Amino acid sequence: MNQTLEELGWRPFFSTQLSGDQDPGCHPARVMAVHRGKIAVAGAGATRLIPPYIPDASVPEDHPTVGDWLLIDDATLAVRRVLQRENLFKRRAPGNEQKTQLIAANVDTLFIVASCNKDFSAARLERYLVLAQEVGVQPVVILTKTDLTNRPDIFAAEARDLRPGLLVEAVNGRDSGSVAPLAIWCGRGQTVALVGSSGVGKSTLVNSLRGSDSIMTQAIRKGDDTGRHTTTVREMHRLAGGGWLLDTPGMRELQLRDAGSGIAEIFDDFVEVAEHCRFSNCTHELEPGCAVRTAIADGRLSSARLDRWCRLASEEIYNRSSLTERRALDRIAKRNPAKKK
Repeated sequence: MNQTLEELGWRPFFSTQLSGDQDPGCHPARVMAVHRGKIAVAGAGATRLIPPYIPDASVPEDHPTVGDWLLIDDATLAVRRVLQRENLFKRRAPGNEQKTQLIAANVDTLFIVASCNKDFSAARLERYLVLAQEVGVQPVVILTKTDLTNRPDIFAAEARDLRPGLLVEAVNGRDSGSVAPLAIWCGRGQTVALVGSSGVGKSTLVNSLRGSDSIMTQAIRKGDDTGRHTTTVREMHRLAGGGWLLDTPGMRELQLRDAGSGIAEIFDDFVEVAEHCRFSNCTHELEPGCAVRTAIADGRLSSARLDRWCRLASEEIYNRSSLTERRALDRIAKRNPAKKK
């Protein structure tokens, strides 16, 4: 299918980066999918597969990810460069190595998908909210599988408690009528990214929003309501309203990286109270004059959220530490396992 650049999400932010003198003989194209060793790109013409290689790319952020805009050589179809992004979602790659994994770029809205069953996790939602806050993208929590519970309002209330004004939509992903209200974020040229764990119904949701059942889905495990990976490729899907739905593989582990400001924003109530602690380096454990512990005791703050705040803050420090610093932190954690966040 041919489409214009504007239909693909092109806007003045990107066009101002083009220069006829510096970029002769090339054209812009957007990354529609990332495969092993190839990327699918689309411009003012057909979609094609090309190698993702970029000369002199030294760090992960230099490489293209789904949603990126690239400059492509007209003759060779080689990637000249990645245009500056409006935003970039990334995480620390699973495992012990300090590697960054790119998730998606140039997103207008983030659909954080969770299910109304035993796999629902406020802590996991909070991590995605930090991620959205860090890059400046509006989050919308989508609660799926409402047909499997008699009280979806309980799950919705718990999600809304995470952030004042947070948008929460509860839907039956198999019912096109139920997901219809989500269309307001999926207009012409708009890009919506879906994130969430495996088995929460992301692929089913994509099928309903597209009016198609072309994307494979799998049943969840009955024992714990967790799912199996269905989506294995980061890919953009065209929607009837002209928008793009960017599907991502399920992530059971979301290790944040360079997310200090996002953590501070999502936990701004704790940050504000902590400014009144007697000691500037208060750990909010046993120190006298701890304003955070006082606020928890009188019900203004939650001890569960304190644990999550401390865990995320400790994780952020760990993930941006050098290898030597991380080894020292690991040794301390082994000596004091009870204090490990």
